[in-house]
Amino acid sequence: MSDAIVTLRKGAGRTLKQGGPWIYDNEIESIIGSFEDGDIVIVHDFDGYPLGRGFINRKSKLTVRMMTRNRDTEVNEDFIRMRVQNAWEYRKKVMDDISSCRVIFGEADFLPGIVVDKFADVLVVESLALGIDRFKGMIVDILKELMEKDGIHIRGVYERSDAKVREQEGMERRKGFIGGPFDTKVEIVENGVRYYVDVKDGQKTGFFLDQKYNRRAVAKLCKGARVLDCFTHTGSFALNAGIAGAEHVTGVDASELGVAQARENAVLNGLEDRVEFICENVFDLLPRLEKQGEKYDVVILDPPAFTKSRSSIKKAVKGYREINLRGMKLVKDGGYLATCSCSHFMDQELFTKTIGQAAQNVHKRLRQVEFRTQAPDHPILWGAGDSYYLKFYIFQVCEEK
Repeated sequence: MSDAIVTLRKGAGRTLKQGGPWIYDNEIESIIGSFEDGDIVIVHDFDGYPLGRGFINRKSKLTVRMMTRNRDTEVNEDFIRMRVQNAWEYRKKVMDDISSCRVIFGEADFLPGIVVDKFADVLVVESLALGIDRFKGMIVDILKELMEKDGIHIRGVYERSDAKVREQEGMERRKGFIGGPFDTKVEIVENGVRYYVDVKDGQKTGFFLDQKYNRRAVAKLCKGARVLDCFTHTGSFALNAGIAGAEHVTGVDASELGVAQARENAVLNGLEDRVEFICENVFDLLPRLEKQGEKYDVVILDPPAFTKSRSSIKKAVKGYREINLRGMKLVKDGGYLATCSCSHFMDQELFTKTIGQAAQNVHKRLRQVEFRTQAPDHPILWGAGDSYYLKFYIFQVCEEK
């Protein structure tokens, strides 16, 4: 803990005052007092009004990440325990199954820069900020203790702090066991579907838990259906469709590793006769399927983020419009399209507009079934724009008659 005081420029800190968790480097007027990067500092407005405490890192454009809005609150073990316990209690309330879920979601759980996912009896930690990295071990120990009290024994913890963003914080990428080694191929069950999760080499922390209830919502449309699942990754939407009784499901992904894992998951669920996976670029495949006259009862589009910055939004819009246009053409009249964006830069208004343009271009009428976001273990904290990233629509696609 440091007594250093960070003072904002006059007129700066607008997002902070609206509930945002960060102070950018160009918002700071002065820093008075001794400190090291990673220390907790006091934050004042330009006129000396106290705004709270956060940890500082001058190597990052996000120079201060707020830990508390109360200047007098000590950020110590008791404080961290309170934050971690609140996060765990929240999951127990809002999730109908906590066997696999996101336990800590960074800023949305008031613990900026750290994510912890639980896969059965394994925890996976992603620490992306210098200040929170100092509390990483403490956070893991508290989580294990809380879960043990609830009868959940954690057999291992794996760190996946290997994202490039760590380098922007002046930190090295890290990947490996926290504590003793264990088998990193973990079996989980979600919505009645079994998966092998590769916590060591899978994307992000190994599996995308945020779509849990969206997968369930699409599955109820798939009984007896012919389904196309684009950007299937390890097969989650496709396998939910298969378990729900789809007649036949085709899952497509450009990653050979992802497709291999998806096929393994199909066998694990006894679905290999009805759920097939092919390794191909979706943008190449869809026009070919259209030329072949293929039609599906349900088409699912779950692409990776086409934009990770504001500067590439125009290019992303083009990509989303193209993929939705192609997807709609493959839906039977009266069939269903599930489509989503996982980029917070592609906001709901722009995503909705882009889908509408795609529908107009191919002369389709869209009847909205529902709009959804990420599962509640990935809470959306108002004022913290980054926490709201997943937009998910289900439409009935109708021909103009």
